[in-house]
Order: sequence, then C-alpha cells, then structure tokens
Amino acid sequence: MESIQGFVPFIMYFGLGYLLILAFLFIYTLITPHCEWTLMKENNAAAATAFSGAFIGFTLPVASAAVNSVSLLDFAIWGVIAGIMQLVTFFLVRLYMPKLSEKIAQGHMSAGAFLGVASLATGILNAACITY
Repeated sequence: MESIQGFVPFIMYFGLGYLLILAFLFIYTLITPHCEWTLMKENNAAAATAFSGAFIGFTLPVASAAVNSVSLLDFAIWGVIAGIMQLVTFFLVRLYMPKLSEKIAQGHMSAGAFLGVASLATGILNAACITY
C-alpha cells in the first residue's frame, strides 16, 4: 500500500495540470487572429508548428511547477504565470513580425517555425526560473 499512498496527490496535480493545459490552449486559440484548429485540419504545417511550440512551451513550465510547488494553489498560480508568459511571447513575436498570422495562415513555415521556437524557448526559460 505504501507504493500507492501518493496516488491521490498525483491525481490532483495531474488533473490540475491537465486543466491548466486545456485552459491555456483554449485561451491561446481565442487570442491568436488565425484559427489553429481549422488551419491544422487543412494540413497547414506552419500553424501546426507554431501551435505545437506553444503547447510544449506551456507544458514544460507546468511540469516544472508541479515538481517545485508547495501546494495546489502554488501550482495553479505558476501555471497561470506560465500561460501569461506564452501569450506575451506571442504578442512580442507579432510585434517583430506584424503579418505573423497572415503568414501562418498562408502556410509560411518560417513564420510558424519562428513562433514555435520562440514559444518553446520561453517555456524552457520559464521552467528553469520556476525552480526554487
């Protein structure tokens, strides 16, 4: 029984982490001017690359927060901060590339790859900064 005594906390952290990820993906798709789901269904690799970078870029700091948090509330707060940082990254990349969404919608892989890598880099840095 000792081996499963952490099952309840695992389920609580995993469930909250999953909810954070789903909420982030929902909010991210609302904020971006292009519709990732439609573009990915149309086999737009630029949209899939950008969205995948944001997805992984958010999940990395959420995982780090799960490891380092002292409570579920602490975990949730750092998850929200990670989401905000990803949204800030999107807006900063958009400032740098004003026609970012149009280029992604047109399938320009360079735009999708740059946004995806910027999101991933943000997530890596964010995850490292959450360790305390």
